[in-house]
Amino acid sequence: MTANPGILAIFHDCRAGREAEAEAWFQEEHLLERLAVPGFLFGRRHKAVSGLPGYFNFYLVETPEVLTSKPYLERLDNPTPLTRRVMSEIFINANRTVCWRVARRGSFRGAVAVVARFDRSQDETAVLGALEKITADAAVAGGEIWVAVDAATMPVSKEEQLRGGDKKIAGALMIDTLYEEDSRVVAAQLAKQFPGSEIGIYRVLCQIGRSDL
Repeated sequence: MTANPGILAIFHDCRAGREAEAEAWFQEEHLLERLAVPGFLFGRRHKAVSGLPGYFNFYLVETPEVLTSKPYLERLDNPTPLTRRVMSEIFINANRTVCWRVARRGSFRGAVAVVARFDRSQDETAVLGALEKITADAAVAGGEIWVAVDAATMPVSKEEQLRGGDKKIAGALMIDTLYEEDSRVVAAQLAKQFPGSEIGIYRVLCQIGRSDL
């Protein structure tokens, strides 16, 4: 894996009463389909404990270029019938951004993720300092910083058209904790240090790596 791999960060809600359909799509089709694309390494799903939107998913890829590769774009532009239904009828408030993972600290992943989403570029030194300070705590499993790839370089796929267009972030700081009570402490720290950010606490639902296939 390269020193700075890529991240596909996705935040969304589900239309009320249709969450079960989205769950079936993720577990029976979508996650396995995405991890079968060359260059996809890992995917993880979350549900909000606090903050909005209600769901957060991300994929780790070898480089951001994987997300403009021919095999991946062919999947995006030829959605399955179930994907068409989920994208056009069930997914709402979609926020999808291709990023670089510019820093990671800690050796583990946790059960709860705190995500600070940034709508504009942040001071890199301040964000890195926050990551290093927070991950020094034994209650924290690890964390990473994501910075968005220029959206103008990313094609608009058939899937995005079905969703009606996606919002974007400028970047994010994600911290994994072992327990929910520790995630609330981290969230308060981040809200104080980055008052313009959107802070969410998310419980891990499931994850899959290429070695699991």
